[in-house]
Amino acid sequence: MATVPPRTERRRPRPGPVLRPVNGRLYRGTWLLVGLPLLVTAFSVARPTALPRAFLPAFDGQAAKQLTKDLVESRDPNRSPGRLDAADWFREQLAPYGLPVRTERFSAVIPGRGRVELQNLLAEVVGPAPGTIVVMAHRDNDGTGPGANDNASGTAMLIQLARAYGSPPGVSSGRLHPNHTILFLSTDGGAFGGLGAAWFAAHSPGRHDVAAVINLDAVGGTGPVRLQLNGDTPRTPSGTFLETISARIAAQIGHRPARPSALAQLVDLGFPFSLYEQAPFLAKGIAAVTITTAGDKPPNPLTDTLDGLSASRLGEVGRAAQDAIGTLDEGLEFAQGTSSYVYVGSRLVRGWAVELVLIACLLPFMATAIDLFARCRRRRIPLGPALRAYRSRLGFWIWTIGLFELFALAGVWPGGTARPIAPYSAVAHDWPARGLLGLGALVLIGWFVTRERLLPRRQVTHEEELAGHTVSLLCLGVLSLLVVGTNPFALLFLLPTLHVWLWLPQVRGAPLAARLGVLAVGLAGPALLLGSFATRFGLGWDAVWYLAELRAIGYVPFIVMPFLVIWLAATGQLAALAARRYAPYPAAAELPPRGPLRRALRATVLGVRARRARPSEGALEALEG
Repeated sequence: MATVPPRTERRRPRPGPVLRPVNGRLYRGTWLLVGLPLLVTAFSVARPTALPRAFLPAFDGQAAKQLTKDLVESRDPNRSPGRLDAADWFREQLAPYGLPVRTERFSAVIPGRGRVELQNLLAEVVGPAPGTIVVMAHRDNDGTGPGANDNASGTAMLIQLARAYGSPPGVSSGRLHPNHTILFLSTDGGAFGGLGAAWFAAHSPGRHDVAAVINLDAVGGTGPVRLQLNGDTPRTPSGTFLETISARIAAQIGHRPARPSALAQLVDLGFPFSLYEQAPFLAKGIAAVTITTAGDKPPNPLTDTLDGLSASRLGEVGRAAQDAIGTLDEGLEFAQGTSSYVYVGSRLVRGWAVELVLIACLLPFMATAIDLFARCRRRRIPLGPALRAYRSRLGFWIWTIGLFELFALAGVWPGGTARPIAPYSAVAHDWPARGLLGLGALVLIGWFVTRERLLPRRQVTHEEELAGHTVSLLCLGVLSLLVVGTNPFALLFLLPTLHVWLWLPQVRGAPLAARLGVLAVGLAGPALLLGSFATRFGLGWDAVWYLAELRAIGYVPFIVMPFLVIWLAATGQLAALAARRYAPYPAAAELPPRGPLRRALRATVLGVRARRARPSEGALEALEG
């Protein structure tokens, strides 16, 4: 009887060998630890309460629209920052009501326009109790359109709100007398990143007593009423303050005002940025909010005409703002300060709980990456060559980012005050071709110098590839800890990279398309940030240049650049591994030939030495004589 040979089965390599080094069981098990922070987050959810409503006289929306029309048509429609016509008009509107207006002058550098002299206008109604409520609107536009909604409507509403606290000389009936000081602030430079608001929050003598700020910006459009609540730092206004404003608006329009989505709020906490003027006050710890009928960006100046204004909307928002001012005046002490949280529907999730969850999400990656390092050590896989290869990539990106910073100091990029750049301005969309070509040429030189040590010149072993993966992942782990120490909300942009690229060593043997697919999915975090700027602020592909400009003018802090260098170096090494173009740093016997720059430098040095060693002709003749 013939014997049947045993059937051979094709088995996957067991976890732990070089071909499948990632410990999936450890990774999955560590996710159980994230359950506790999630449970804590569930208990941190709260519903803020609004302050009791106050009664105030009705607000006339038709009169506000007429004021808006007067500002747009009776004065120069070019209300560019620094123009005096709109400032004079503002004073004239309040003078008959016995409200003196004082001026605070300052200057700022606007990208593409240079240094401009600006002025904020302040009308103050003094109350006996400590604490100031600021109601403000910027009166300027960018000069390319009438700016009827942005922000003639906000300026007109500001004037009408202020008039309720004043009266013509000799007439005192009907005048409101607040408990707290109310400051009506007309800012300049608001169309270019909130220059006036930022200056007031940082330098005005009256800034120290400010407890709450209501900003009116593009309040007369036909779009839904929205609240803008993010700042220049990861802070949001107190829940009681925001709920009070929201409740007063809901009483007028029949439903709660719109807010950025929960994801957009997380993006704004991870990368603080806003085009509206509540942002600099929040950075100073002052509760502030913007009421608007526009979206995340102001209306297009070219289409922002009087035809798009709604008197009924002006009436609704005006009454809500008036009611909110009175309500805050009655209970200001309960609505002060800032915090960090994310609104989900009518409830909010505490910022510290969100941070805790984001930090906990690091644990599965950190545990698995450290286990990967331990496996390399147990198998005596040297990590030094991979670390030196990473160092070379790090040096290249330091060279690139350093050049960008030097170009900014030299004035190659548009310069200006560290405020957001107007998204409709030419500066936001016109890439400086000459500067970028010069930067590209110098970066290319740096790449040619660096690539000599990074080109594969022999067959790379599986162990060497594993070392390259391990070093890159550990460097990303160090980067994540640095992010935790600065702004834990920014982990939102890093976590997809960590958790997806952790599996690159596991798919080493997969087809090229699969490896590159995993690499691409890991870019979801940075893509989220770029996509947010591209869509929410209408920048499209110019979002890349816009973010670079924010760093060039100093709005993005310098600390972001070292973090970017670490991430780019790790990305470059993992991309080389995915494309099978990785090589560990060569040993002394494997050093590549001298590159073109080194050969030219060596020839120059040897030539100089030869000329110095050669006796001069005069000395030779003297010797022969």
